Amino acid sequence: MGAAIPGAGRLPGLDELLDAAHVVSLPMRVKFRGILHREALLLEGPLGWAEFCPFPEYGDAEASRWFASALEAGWQGFPEPLRASIPVNATVPAVSADRVPEILARFGRVDAVKVKVAERGQSLADDVSRVAAVREALPDAKVRVDANGGWDVPSAVDALTRLADVGLEYAEQPVPEIAGLAEVRRRLRSAGTPLLIAADESVRKEEDPLKVARAGAADLIVVKVAPLGGVRRALEIVAQAGLPAVVSSALDTSVGIRAGLALAAALPDLPYACGLGTVSLLAADVTRDPLVPDDGAIRVREVSADPALLAEHAAAPERRDWWLDRLRRVHAEYIKSLEFTGSSSG
Repeated sequence: MGAAIPGAGRLPGLDELLDAAHVVSLPMRVKFRGILHREALLLEGPLGWAEFCPFPEYGDAEASRWFASALEAGWQGFPEPLRASIPVNATVPAVSADRVPEILARFGRVDAVKVKVAERGQSLADDVSRVAAVREALPDAKVRVDANGGWDVPSAVDALTRLADVGLEYAEQPVPEIAGLAEVRRRLRSAGTPLLIAADESVRKEEDPLKVARAGAADLIVVKVAPLGGVRRALEIVAQAGLPAVVSSALDTSVGIRAGLALAAALPDLPYACGLGTVSLLAADVTRDPLVPDDGAIRVREVSADPALLAEHAAAPERRDWWLDRLRRVHAEYIKSLEFTGSSSG
């Protein structure tokens, strides 16, 4: 075959992957990232189930990191865990304030909540009322907000100054650019609002995931296994960044959440609740025993996809073809990256 998973033995052939692929479309309980169905391609490797589900708008080069993460899960296995249970936060999408209690009820007891803000088509008043509703429902919880880079610098400073009144743990990716993160952080501190700034997209979507740490643009980083290329690669990035880390999901099935738990379990320090409770946002899953929070945490354990659920939620034929074609392209991209790394290091 001429290629291997770095540090791990054989790379499965393309035909093997295509034959074993299951493509599912899972309904969402509420619109999230603008979607009402989450599509994913699942594979069963010799060491466990793996998930490949980069969002459709991601190019093949970026998606190849998600493929590397799937190979780790199914063909390499995860590092030894340092903890058996992972504290998680609830996630409140950009819903109206009156829906907040309904959303929170799906997570059970939690000590932390992430609230989506800066949704396109909504106003700051919508954000303020949503965050206030969370605080009213959970007066003692740690509340964090996530703007997904939806503001510019002046809007972010204004919004976070107002939202900070409810008591925020941190603000995640208020603006899209690293320089903007640094400026928001500086302005808030100058104005006497020393709110912690977390970087997400500025870690996982940058060619250099350590750039944000070197720029002093964030107080902590949000790391997601699949976009960073697997658990081991994410551990390296956290170690090199030298910043506290929050492990989050990319709206995964329980198979993908298992990889996130593996990362959170292997980190030397885990100072914040993790964003790994997002299976609660799905109206269906691929396993009969989903990885959802119990008393504010998820136990680290293996998960297997159920054949009947894979069949029940199988994507339409045209969508299956789309994902298989994408797998072919991304597999080729991954092989090319291995060959390039081999030639440049040899």
